[in-house]
Amino acid sequence: QIEKLKQEMIDLKQQAQEEKKQLADYYAQQIEELEEKFQKKVREIGQIQLELKLIKEFHREKAAMEKELEDLKVNMEISNRRHQEVVVRLERRFLEEKKRLEEDAEKKQIMMAETAQHEAILQLNSTGREVFKENVRLRNAFAYQLKETMELQKIKQKLEEDKTLLLQEKETNEGLIRKKILQINRQRAQIGDLQHKVEKLEMALCRMTRESVRETQKTQHQALTENQASMVEIKKLQQLLEMKDQEMNRVKKLARNILNERTEVETFFLDALEHVKQEIISSRKHYKKKAQTAYYRKMMEACAGKEEFPKIKTFKSNINSTNSVYRDLEEAEKCYCEKIQFEKVDISELTWEQKERVLRLLFAKMN
Repeated sequence: QIEKLKQEMIDLKQQAQEEKKQLADYYAQQIEELEEKFQKKVREIGQIQLELKLIKEFHREKAAMEKELEDLKVNMEISNRRHQEVVVRLERRFLEEKKRLEEDAEKKQIMMAETAQHEAILQLNSTGREVFKENVRLRNAFAYQLKETMELQKIKQKLEEDKTLLLQEKETNEGLIRKKILQINRQRAQIGDLQHKVEKLEMALCRMTRESVRETQKTQHQALTENQASMVEIKKLQQLLEMKDQEMNRVKKLARNILNERTEVETFFLDALEHVKQEIISSRKHYKKKAQTAYYRKMMEACAGKEEFPKIKTFKSNINSTNSVYRDLEEAEKCYCEKIQFEKVDISELTWEQKERVLRLLFAKMN
């Protein structure tokens, strides 16, 4: 019974340790899964933050490009305005110079006509010579006017070339502006898509955060509930162990009492066996002495011729002896055992050898 209780106590302790280990493994696995989910959320948040960073950089680049485009537009407007001013100024200068030259030529022609008329009137004799001189002077003046007219034509041509170049630059700038506008429109569309994506990512992040918090709370609540249940179960097991310990203590106390009583019983049985042994020795000595006296008496009577000689009997323990007093004891014991096998026997009727055998059998069963 003690060994059985000890084994039950060991089994309960092992079961409690196994349940404790299973709970520890379960919670360790739950913590590992939560850490994996947390790392996944962290990676997703990092990806979202990276995309937000790229969007912010794109916004900065967009602002710089818009500023560059505005500066380009301003420069184009300034260049166009300057070009128009130069063209207007040169055209006005050309017209003024042309008008001045025409007025000067007309004035000179009038003056020359008046001078020629006046001199023709005053000096009719030198008319031919003066006309030749005047013709030479007029030819020189005409050549000068023609030269200035050609220079003005060159200036006008150069202005036309500058105007053409400025128009080409204007077309080039307008092409760049259109290209920049298309690029900005594409970038605005990309920004719209990215903003929509950011909104979706932010919504997903909020949803994932809520789900993570909810899952964490659920897991914590479940872990707390299971922990409480485990604590209740552990408390029950501890109470059961305490009850088993108390029972074990009672059993140990009872076992000590039993051992003490058994020690007393063993002492009693040993004393009884020792007493029976002494009685057996004394009984055998007495039987041997009586048998030897009777044998000697019969021998004396046979020697006297009163009786027949008895069979030779030995009174020592000899294996080769066919008629020994010890053989008589064994035969008597055997006959008595066969007699009492099917009968109820009082212990007082047993021989000392049989009493010894009974005591030894009881002692063996008690152990």
